[in-house]
Amino acid sequence: MIRLVLAVCAATLSFAPPATRPVQAQAADEVVWVQIEAQPSLAAATDRARAYTTLLEDVNGFSLGGGWYGIAVGPYRRSDAEQVLRTYVRDGLVPRDSFIQLSSRFNQQFWPVGANVLNSGVIDTPSTVVTTTPDATPEATPEPLAEAPTPAPEPEPADETPQEARLSERLLDAQERRDLQIALQWAGFYNASIDGAFGRGTRNSMAQWQAANGYEETGVLTTLQRADLLKQYNAVLDGLGLRMVRDDKAGIEIMMPTAEVALDKYEPPFVQYNSTGDIGARVLLISQAGDQNTLFGLYDIMQTLEIVPLNGPRDRKNSSFELIGENGSIISQTQVSLEDGHIKGFTLIWPAGDEERRRRVIAEMSKSLIRLPGALDPAAGSNEEQAIDLVAGLQVRQPKIARSGFFVDANGSVATTSEAVQGCGRLTIDGDTEADVIANDSASGVAILKPREALAPIAIAEFGIGTPRLQSEISVAGYSYEGVLSAATLTFGTLSDVRGLQGEEMLRRLALGAQAGDVGGPVFDASGNVMGMLLPRATGAQELPENVNFAVDSAVIAELATTAGLTLKAGERTGAIAPRDLRLNAQGMTVLVSCWE
Repeated sequence: MIRLVLAVCAATLSFAPPATRPVQAQAADEVVWVQIEAQPSLAAATDRARAYTTLLEDVNGFSLGGGWYGIAVGPYRRSDAEQVLRTYVRDGLVPRDSFIQLSSRFNQQFWPVGANVLNSGVIDTPSTVVTTTPDATPEATPEPLAEAPTPAPEPEPADETPQEARLSERLLDAQERRDLQIALQWAGFYNASIDGAFGRGTRNSMAQWQAANGYEETGVLTTLQRADLLKQYNAVLDGLGLRMVRDDKAGIEIMMPTAEVALDKYEPPFVQYNSTGDIGARVLLISQAGDQNTLFGLYDIMQTLEIVPLNGPRDRKNSSFELIGENGSIISQTQVSLEDGHIKGFTLIWPAGDEERRRRVIAEMSKSLIRLPGALDPAAGSNEEQAIDLVAGLQVRQPKIARSGFFVDANGSVATTSEAVQGCGRLTIDGDTEADVIANDSASGVAILKPREALAPIAIAEFGIGTPRLQSEISVAGYSYEGVLSAATLTFGTLSDVRGLQGEEMLRRLALGAQAGDVGGPVFDASGNVMGMLLPRATGAQELPENVNFAVDSAVIAELATTAGLTLKAGERTGAIAPRDLRLNAQGMTVLVSCWE
């Protein structure tokens, strides 16, 4: 019967527990690795590292530069590493061309995910490796292991001559050549097109970089110099933990800053990776089945979210779109495409002011995205948090302030309160029509807006020309709850006085219980004519009863609108208006005015 026996790697060690014993590195015995494989892509290298982990201990993966990724076991003292190499090669666990490698030849670690062995300060004393041998009694001494030919330790690589450098340069593919130009451009030595062609401009920039970094100015980068340049270029990404992340539910594999974000929840069509680091980054994976209509709908919905600020370019094509939004706090970039009935992509939300790293992370995510089979199940996620201002668990963008207004002419010009137009980066009428302020009288509290595209109002204000009777019934139309409801509501009350508390001729005192969202809305008399506009409640030392409100007289509105070049309509209604007609007329002319940052 054949059984597994643990055989010591170093001849001087007795049998030890099957565990790795960390010890401090000693200067007298350098720290090295056994490099067993190299792959030209991160995805392939990750798969191979995962496979080796099922067979070997201490499997690690590192970037080698130049687009290559190495898999190694260790770290060990050199004497231990040579024994490990002989044993693994003899047992067929690693390729025969595996060799001893120095730590200095490795760049950023990609396997295991989140590890950073190069900076740990410890090395491993290999305890055991698995082999097969005939059964023996516990007291029996194992037969000596047959010695396999010992590969000569790899010497410290010498730099290449210019001729050798040109030969190694010919092995670079087109993307690797472009990457070098990008790195030279980043370093400030190259300002021409990124085309992968090494002409005079590229050669001059290489020579300038060599001079700046203490190398001989040949204009041809050696293999070591290319690795040094790319290491400098990639240093900005240190600490972000860029790793390939595979999400089978979403059908996406993509490079992600795993030191800054982690999976939080599924809210179709989004997979939310929320911030776990110091900089406040976030990532959304986007995945759903659909067609072009679904894609265009997603494009519209994304622009209503708080994570996509209003400022920034938008680009929608037949089968893809890109959104960039920025404000003083964040920059978000979304890339989405439709292929084979599946809509997939991502959004990166990054803090403002860190543009160099953001651009680099976006570039890595964009070029690494792999579309796997399937798409996110619409039923995935708990949907525990539901609210009218959330879309798939994400906050819908909210205005800085929302108040009411009303149409005053047939072109869609709107009268509203000055309070609604203060300090706005953008003004909208009914949520999507942008408008500009063409008149604003802060003394009276009235502002006039003009839509950027002509509107066709269902109804426009008819201004009353007489003085209403005291204690007569009045009403105010407005968006009482600042847009939560889709139409204006009517609030009824009475006219308490035709003057203000201090005798102001242009104010009307009202007895009604209005809300903040009603401010700027039209005040109707019993005939349905507009007698004024509701003003904000005064703030100060005195606190008035809740049902005391004020309206500015319609004559003030008419004068400001006329000065702005508008033509208003005088009221012709007499007698009491039917409640149904009043409601239809009020909802047809009253609008939601929103002020955005």
